[in-house]
Amino acid sequence: MPMPTDSPCLWVIDDDRSVRFVLAEALRDAGFEVREFDGPTPALAALARTTPAAVFTDVRMPDMDGLKLLNVLKADHPDLPVIVMSAYTDVASTAGAFRGGAHDFLSKPFDLDTAVAMARRALQQDEHPPEPAAPSSAESPDLVGEAPAMRELFRAIGKLAQAPLSVLIIGETGTGKELVARALHRHSPRAAQPFVALNTAAIPSELLESELFGHEPGAFTGAARRHHGRFEQANGGTLFLDEIGDMPAALQTRLLRVLAEGEFFRVGGRELIRVDVRVIAATHQPLDALVEQGRFRADLLHRLDVVRLNIPALRQRREDIPVLAQRFLADAVAKLGAGAKRFDRATLDRLLAHDWPGNVRELENLSWRLAALAPGDVIRPGDLPDNLRGSSRSPSAGSWEDALRQWAEAALRADTRDLYPQALERFEQVMLNAGLAVTGGHRQQAAERLGLGRNTLTRKLGSSRKRGG
Repeated sequence: MPMPTDSPCLWVIDDDRSVRFVLAEALRDAGFEVREFDGPTPALAALARTTPAAVFTDVRMPDMDGLKLLNVLKADHPDLPVIVMSAYTDVASTAGAFRGGAHDFLSKPFDLDTAVAMARRALQQDEHPPEPAAPSSAESPDLVGEAPAMRELFRAIGKLAQAPLSVLIIGETGTGKELVARALHRHSPRAAQPFVALNTAAIPSELLESELFGHEPGAFTGAARRHHGRFEQANGGTLFLDEIGDMPAALQTRLLRVLAEGEFFRVGGRELIRVDVRVIAATHQPLDALVEQGRFRADLLHRLDVVRLNIPALRQRREDIPVLAQRFLADAVAKLGAGAKRFDRATLDRLLAHDWPGNVRELENLSWRLAALAPGDVIRPGDLPDNLRGSSRSPSAGSWEDALRQWAEAALRADTRDLYPQALERFEQVMLNAGLAVTGGHRQQAAERLGLGRNTLTRKLGSSRKRGG
């Protein structure tokens, strides 16, 4: 829908002329008036004469960093919506942008429709941004990824870190749920206060209540002195409750009271304890299904699930496997004091083809094993465990068609409905993953080999990951 002729003026600040041109033209096509600047210096000079309605700014520019420009803009014009753009999407960048008062964060390469939508939202905002949190010197070195799903996750973490909301993290075992929780804490206003983690599935049910809420002397056999539970230990900070789906029903009721009232009694105690704790919960289980089965309280789920973050499985972001593998290997070699090692191309192809049921944790464990046991400086396919070596034989002609026909016939006999779109979706996902595996995650090369345009490949990857949750 075009903007009126007296539409507000947007500024695009980027030292890359091609990015500037494409974004500015898309905004103009949407009806906005646009001014372009090749860096912060001319933009700040123009700011002395006029004020834009909103600003798009890159982060990495030669004369001034985009985050420093953000600080300057917000100092003089606190209500000015600033959208930060960067090809380097990680938690530190997104959190730094939102902490500095950015209205939104746009990852490069970006979709033009998304950029236009951000501009419209920026001009519709009627609230001030949250107060900036104290800067944190710690980074999030273990959260690594360039896949679209990870870029979106980093953006969400950067934004949510500033908000005092309960977060529910959903992801398979080994995807890095605690790393996400730590990043939310590290970049929040609570960063200087404790981060306390508890895996509720790892504590016997009879001891879990005491672990959470503490106990008084004599509360039960063996309780010789007062014990401060995890809620008290986390006061002022963040409490991370992993595997929340395994919490016993009785404790779910007590947890609900703490979340609702911010107060509780120690086991065997009469003193009412008040705490200020941000609770972040995580699970690999389908909590909605557990609610339907009567195994998890619906009201507790509503308290925990103010915002939900879904972490993609490693097989859903295969393009991140090479950089993760090399990073884990380098870290392991450094800590073990071993000589430098690296993966050869054929070995990375095997890693890309693996489905990684244990996710990032499985890849990290493998890297440690190879750092310790691989005999040479270059890790070759023969150094991998048997389940990763695979077969060097090519499939015989027609073998996959026969397998597909047998699968389809069996599914149709079982009265499966809508089989054709299901099969097409699965076929497409297999082809995309195969292309990325063979090219080491290089999208342009994968698109060329598959006979697709790069934008088509990226769009299909994004839509398939959304379908996969």
